[in-house]
Amino acid sequence: MKNIAVAGTGYVGLSTGTCFADMGNKVTCIDINEEKIDMLRQGKVPIFEPGLSEMIVRNVKAGRLHFTTSYVEALADAEYIFICVGTPSGVDGEADLQYVRMAAQSVAQNMTKPIIVVNKSTVPVGTGDWVADIIKRSQPQPMAFDVVSCPEFTREGSALTDFMNPDRVVLGSKNPEAAEKVAQLHLALRTRIIITDLRTAEMIKYASNAFLATKISFINEIAAICEKLGADVQEVAVGMGYDKRIGPAFLNAGLGYGGSCFPKDVKALEHMALVHGSHPSLLRAVIDINRDARRWALLTLRELLGGRLTDRRIGVLGLAFKPNTDDLRESPALDICRMLQNEGALVTGYDPVAMAGAARMNSDLHLAEDPYDLAEGADALVVCTEWNEFKQLDLARIKNSMLQPVVVDGRNLYEPDKMHELGFQYRAVGRGAKYTNGH
Repeated sequence: MKNIAVAGTGYVGLSTGTCFADMGNKVTCIDINEEKIDMLRQGKVPIFEPGLSEMIVRNVKAGRLHFTTSYVEALADAEYIFICVGTPSGVDGEADLQYVRMAAQSVAQNMTKPIIVVNKSTVPVGTGDWVADIIKRSQPQPMAFDVVSCPEFTREGSALTDFMNPDRVVLGSKNPEAAEKVAQLHLALRTRIIITDLRTAEMIKYASNAFLATKISFINEIAAICEKLGADVQEVAVGMGYDKRIGPAFLNAGLGYGGSCFPKDVKALEHMALVHGSHPSLLRAVIDINRDARRWALLTLRELLGGRLTDRRIGVLGLAFKPNTDDLRESPALDICRMLQNEGALVTGYDPVAMAGAARMNSDLHLAEDPYDLAEGADALVVCTEWNEFKQLDLARIKNSMLQPVVVDGRNLYEPDKMHELGFQYRAVGRGAKYTNGH
């Protein structure tokens, strides 16, 4: 059993700390937000992540998982501290490292014995060296430590599964012995462990996310072409995905990527490239295409509703950026809500878990009790999040509830032929061949 401290109790910090505790380690999670720590001590989880609440309760009861606002308490016996704080986008797209700086300073000021500092937050290339400098400058007296980069590759909505069954663990450090010690923590996961230098490990994270975002933007650009040429992007994606060099993952055309990782990481990589004299033309195109994917919903609604959206009642199915999470950061749904409101539309939203957060972020957004309430008297529905419950809706009931049976499906959740048979005016992303066959 190892003693581990985890700084930050967001998606990454909570899943990291809880999973390490579940593997038999003693873990103390630190956060400067007293309200959040109080909630966690009471067994309440401030985020929605399937299975997380149950795992936290189990490990707290077993005495392996603790929560505190005190670095003194957390670092008293810690052999490792994982920094898992947020790195939001700055004004120019750069990663804002203020929380990383605060965590590094707190570690330096409160450590009482040698420790390994593990950067789990997504940070710009070179941050490991920067963190080491901060700790050296902030220590009351010199004390040995090492910095290891261990980027996270978990997805919201499946964070626990991804942590426990990773494709690989990437570690980078100037001290190979420190990296080997962090590798020992992950041996039970029985996966590939890649050990490299600090900067390469940091770059692997950014390059991975940028590539996945590129696949999403690529298929959305193909979808736009399919609509013009009468092809079906879903069948195109299947045909592409059988090629082992391409693979089927992240080839789902829709409203683009959102959340806490892809948007800020692509922008941060573009910013790093610019300030160091490179020309990130592909990354810029990825960002532009992703923005245009949201506009598709607005333009399609204008077309189907006669050009004007003023006073039209529009229902938005799904508000979180993806299913199985309540995260609204960079949510395509919220962007679409704002665009519709700017056009004078009367917008109502529904989401299984994210409505409270949506109300805080958009006070003008009306909320429905369920999808059927959302459809009542609506001029159109926009599908923005592919929650499983939306796949099981009584579509005939939905149609009969609507003022106009217009559905704009931003996640290709339904089959065009069936929607047309039911009498909907239906548009999906990049499914041109189905429109032709359906009319």
